[in-house]
Amino acid sequence: MPAGTIRDIVAALRDRGSALPVSATIGDVPMHELDGILARVATVGDCSVDIVKVGIERTPAAGAVLRALAACGRPLVPVFIADRGLDERAVALALSLGFAGVMVDTADKRAGSLFEALPLESIERFVAMAREAGVMVGVAGALRREQAARIARLRPDFAGFRSAVCAGERSGALDGQRLRELVAAMRVAEATQASSRTSPISIDRMRANSAR
Repeated sequence: MPAGTIRDIVAALRDRGSALPVSATIGDVPMHELDGILARVATVGDCSVDIVKVGIERTPAAGAVLRALAACGRPLVPVFIADRGLDERAVALALSLGFAGVMVDTADKRAGSLFEALPLESIERFVAMAREAGVMVGVAGALRREQAARIARLRPDFAGFRSAVCAGERSGALDGQRLRELVAAMRVAEATQASSRTSPISIDRMRANSAR
């Protein structure tokens, strides 16, 4: 997404009184192009977003990228791309570097949702690692309204949706009705989970984030 569009979206949200945090991704930059990644982080960060999201692929370059991002002085969330599985060493490194949070997502949305890309145990372990480190954690990856109960059981701080709230393809316009149905489904799922645990997480912590 062009920087100008990101800036316009942030301005429109703020003009309408939204105080919720706004995040944006830098887009697809190869992991070996560290200078390009940092340049995009600076560009997106200058658009007045609260958090910049950066995709982290499972490659030998991940460690160097994470360290450079941690030192760049921007509020960042590394987004671990799960298509080839998660490298828990890279996840553990990110959790030790002081990022605002961590997230897991998929690159190939046509291959199915996050729950098809990773075993449930791996997703649960990712969330648990973040919880143990006291770090905010999010999930995304072609998530659907029908998966609301699964998402609620994971208890993430936020969940990213795009295909589920767009008309037609994920590149289409936001569909208000789909968004309302998703919110309703998440509220029901969270209420169901809350009734079965002693320390429920407020549904307000779940974020339907479409700025991807």
